[in-house]
Amino acid sequence: MPKATISSASPLLIAKDVAAALAFYRDRLDFEVTFQQPQESPFFGIVQRGGAMIMLKSVGVDPLPNHLRHEWARWDAYFYVPDPDALAAEFSSRGVEFSEPLRNTEDNLRGFEIKDPDGYVLFFGRPI
Repeated sequence: MPKATISSASPLLIAKDVAAALAFYRDRLDFEVTFQQPQESPFFGIVQRGGAMIMLKSVGVDPLPNHLRHEWARWDAYFYVPDPDALAAEFSSRGVEFSEPLRNTEDNLRGFEIKDPDGYVLFFGRPI
């Protein structure tokens, strides 16, 4: 039997303030807000850019990013980016702060890290 294709994955991140998180992804990283419920003071929302989608939900507990759990599990989401240099330049032009600059990592990846408003670490890059 042939394997079925899986074309993407979408992390669900707990957000303290979904409206603020949606605004960060929309205004700073140029994601499109494709869903929010309710429209005023949302407790759930979805942002998307290309094939990357992130779901954000407020559930009454504080966010707990991976880097707070263990120093060797820093990333909460990995985004494959064919040209991380171009994306880093785009984000820099918007004044986005990098928690780790564009570089070649010890894991043979080229990319950079950004922290969102809830402290989640997002890696944007690709294998070298």
